[in-house]
Amino acid sequence: MTDNTLTTQQMAAPEVEAPETIEGYWVLHDFRRIDWPRWRSLPEAARSRLLEELLGFLGECASVEGVERGGSSRAYRVITQKADLAVIHFRPDPAQLFDLQAGLWRCGIADFLLPAYSYFSVIELSLYRGPSSRPEVMERRLYPRIPDRRYMCFYPMNKRRGERYNWYDLPASERREMMKGHGRVGHKYAEQVTQIITGSQGLDDWEWGVTLFADHPIHFKKLVYEMRFDPASSRYAEFGPFYIGMTASPQDITALLLGS
Repeated sequence: MTDNTLTTQQMAAPEVEAPETIEGYWVLHDFRRIDWPRWRSLPEAARSRLLEELLGFLGECASVEGVERGGSSRAYRVITQKADLAVIHFRPDPAQLFDLQAGLWRCGIADFLLPAYSYFSVIELSLYRGPSSRPEVMERRLYPRIPDRRYMCFYPMNKRRGERYNWYDLPASERREMMKGHGRVGHKYAEQVTQIITGSQGLDDWEWGVTLFADHPIHFKKLVYEMRFDPASSRYAEFGPFYIGMTASPQDITALLLGS
């Protein structure tokens, strides 16, 4: 005898369509650790020469900011032992990120910059609430400059796909409502924190990268802490490592590497 009894979950079959997304700049987060013993063993003249080459490369990367939709690049000093330096690149063509990565490897100092972490993704807008009626707003969100704020926080994240909580089994309407609530929490911090979401499904080990920019790191703590109580995070989000950086000018990098 065939059992035709339907479970509650089967009777409430979700609308499993994926929300549309619109993509903008391609993004590379490149974190490096300095091999301090080998670096300090070099003569000062050699260190100065390698530093000059690195600063020239970073300056060339940043020069695209004057080009419409050219992208942007910014260097950061990273706190904790996860990394020492980080460079973030926004570019319109993913092939440019391959060239930038290779460009750093060609610098002589690359022998002393050990890979610590990297992340490849693309700026993404999910159309849970439908497309914006203002093209200029969409343009700014898809093709932004890296915000001119002192601190940066980066972390990758997934939506859970477990037996109890599976984001991708939820009806589209329920996901939409959760993301609206999630957005309301983020909106409270809009003046203190600039948030850029990048999608990485099929591109890297996590599904999204979140990069936050603020003038003081306390805003990262308060925003992320409050977000943890939102159901979109408390039930359905998994977080990777957090990296905190502070904008590094040429003078800052010189002080870090030469101690002057």
